[in-house]
Amino acid sequence: MSVREFVVLGTASQVPTRHRNHNGYLLRWDGEGILFDPGEGTQRQMLRAGVAAHDINRICVTHFHGDHSLGLAGVIQRINLDQVPHPVAAHYPASGQKFFDRLRYATAYRETVPILEEPVSEDGPVARGSSYVLETRRLSHPVESFGYRITEPDGRRMVPEWLEHHGIKGPDVGRIQREGELYGVPLDAVSEPRPGQRFAFVMDTRLCPGVDELAEGCDMLVIESTFLDEDERLATDHGHLTAGQAARVARDAGVRHLVLTHFSQRYTDPAEFERQARAAGFEGELTVAADLMRVPLPKRG
Repeated sequence: MSVREFVVLGTASQVPTRHRNHNGYLLRWDGEGILFDPGEGTQRQMLRAGVAAHDINRICVTHFHGDHSLGLAGVIQRINLDQVPHPVAAHYPASGQKFFDRLRYATAYRETVPILEEPVSEDGPVARGSSYVLETRRLSHPVESFGYRITEPDGRRMVPEWLEHHGIKGPDVGRIQREGELYGVPLDAVSEPRPGQRFAFVMDTRLCPGVDELAEGCDMLVIESTFLDEDERLATDHGHLTAGQAARVARDAGVRHLVLTHFSQRYTDPAEFERQARAAGFEGELTVAADLMRVPLPKRG
């Protein structure tokens, strides 16, 4: 059975706290693992969360501030130490190539695994997996930053009643799916459209077109909400979002499950982020992320 879940490794912004590690997130998507923004301490958080280096197929870095990237050195060395049996692709802003190089070769180690460097310099698709397309959008932050979106191609859902009506059963169900028509019965007559899942990962940014484009129609949106609404001016000055801003983005984009993360250490009550998100009018499923939490993607329609 395919597994699609979001594993939270760390949720702090800028500085870790006693209860929140620096950023780090793993998306399990069927048989692949996509590691987002590995901040300092990610390797240890992986151990605590039951995530192995072998689980990682891609690494996606939004930008090169330390809380989103300092863990790269340890993660890449662990991938090599454990001799992961597949290449690992790395996506990151091309303007930060010197930082990626420094982190990749921060200390001496033996390279055993190909790390496929795939820097990002513009909006659009950057990779294709077995069941998804990975694309990026530019965000608005003091350093160049990109958000990531994963889109599964649309498919079709077989309808048992329609299959029965047309006398199609057993191996013939697979045949009509593969061939598009069987015994004069088109696939459309026994199935209906099934939209592919959509997931977006939006970190440090002000409100900008890229945020809305990434969030549009997502089943799950993971988005920073560094500040509470009363500190909106501070958020804008430093290139961040508030809980209310993130929730309004999700509301207007039709997001099914909103995951808030990347919290400033100035706040001690996580429930306040949920209260402000609800006050902003978001009515879908809502999670205020905590370290080591596992969040399943909503079931496909």
